[in-house]
Amino acid sequence: MPQDPRYADLLQRNFNKRFAGKPDFVRLVGSTEQVVQAVQEAVRNGSRVVARSGGCCLEGFVADPAVQVVIDTSMMTDLHYDPTHGAFAVEPGITLGELYRKLFLGWGVTLPAGQSPYIGMGGHVMGGGHSFLSRQLGMTVDYLWGVEVVVVDASGTAKSVVATRESGDPNRELWWALTGAGGGNFGIVTRYWLKSPEGSDVFSPLPSAPGTVVTFKAEWSWTDVNEAVFRRLVGNYCDWCEDNSHPGSPFACRESGGKIEARGLVTAGSDSERLLDQHLTAIGTGVDVSAPRQVAKLSWLDFAVDPFPEVFGTQAGGVATSKAALKLKDAFLRKRYSDRQLGVLYRYLTSAAPDIHGGIGLATFGGKVNAVAAETTAYPHRDSPISTSYSVAWGKAEQETRSLDWLRHFYREVFADTGGVPAFSEVGNGATINHPDVDLSDPKWNTSGVPWSTLYFRNNYERLQRAKAAWDPRDIFRHALSIRLPGRE
Repeated sequence: MPQDPRYADLLQRNFNKRFAGKPDFVRLVGSTEQVVQAVQEAVRNGSRVVARSGGCCLEGFVADPAVQVVIDTSMMTDLHYDPTHGAFAVEPGITLGELYRKLFLGWGVTLPAGQSPYIGMGGHVMGGGHSFLSRQLGMTVDYLWGVEVVVVDASGTAKSVVATRESGDPNRELWWALTGAGGGNFGIVTRYWLKSPEGSDVFSPLPSAPGTVVTFKAEWSWTDVNEAVFRRLVGNYCDWCEDNSHPGSPFACRESGGKIEARGLVTAGSDSERLLDQHLTAIGTGVDVSAPRQVAKLSWLDFAVDPFPEVFGTQAGGVATSKAALKLKDAFLRKRYSDRQLGVLYRYLTSAAPDIHGGIGLATFGGKVNAVAAETTAYPHRDSPISTSYSVAWGKAEQETRSLDWLRHFYREVFADTGGVPAFSEVGNGATINHPDVDLSDPKWNTSGVPWSTLYFRNNYERLQRAKAAWDPRDIFRHALSIRLPGRE
């Protein structure tokens, strides 16, 4: 309750400080039974209810003034091997760093599950789950065998159900809906069961963790980069992503970064440095500007629990300690940026006012991700060689309007040829719901004629609506970008 000293602390744990809710109370739960009780009480009282695990939602879905009850699952952190199902049972409150630590020390295995060690499993899995190892191992949801979910039926009764990927499971459609449609749609997941996909070349419950990880950083100084060099660097990077997006690609590295820099990792053992050299040489082809390299060899666990600390850790104001308000917009690309788009990128990145703290990120996609058909899971983005993000952050309230204005116009100009959003075209290829952006549902910023639901879910949306009608017919679990009941679009 608000008078409890824990209340303020729990509200401050939302990563994005742009939003601030004030629920009637936060319900700390430790079991599925307690979640059922909490949901039933909220339904009985007619209270708007949401769930939270790690607190990393980028939009105001949890920190919403309309929300009256927050069910916080952060104390549900159990992970164990379940021999009955031959899978690892994981509760939603465990963070990715702790997940990696327990899987590695307990069994020597890992999971392609996200980058920042502070993110909670609860919402991350349901949005698809992309990680540093996804080119090599696929998406998190490719390993999702089953879920335990608290749902509310048409009579208003809260109950827990189990849904699996088994073909004979009568609840299979609920499992499918939770393999990429995002959190806050169908119920509250209280347990995941994870094991390798059927027909995979992994003969253990989960893949073995890499023996070593080779990380790299290459940075080009802005003072040496004119527009021609910028166009060449970004073009080379996009070309590499296109050329190496097929499932059989030997490259399994993942990029992230800021400034003008390439960061990533390779897990190819003794072949890592050769592949790394090929990768960076391809990016720098024709670029007459040197980029010093920093290469390090780490154990998998050392990397997984503290990846690139200046990006994800406390040095960069990581998720656990973020003090910034921010906005992030996401887009998948089918191919490299056009010449016009490269010009827009360069102009916005070099002409922003000094108090605008924004940038773009380009990430390699594809690889094993593309080995799965779009309809196999609710996560449909299986044909994108490049993932991109556009972000801005601010520390003072008076910077918010100008920061948001810069980012929104930047994004709209990049995708001006398709109505200001990454609508499906030669270049654009939709967006991921794990990086939700309510602007995609706003006709001021989306003039493409393509609804936000299609950008996120493609042809899977009608099937997701049928699952919504079956499992949340009273629309108890909802937010600004939640699956709509049929007829309520």
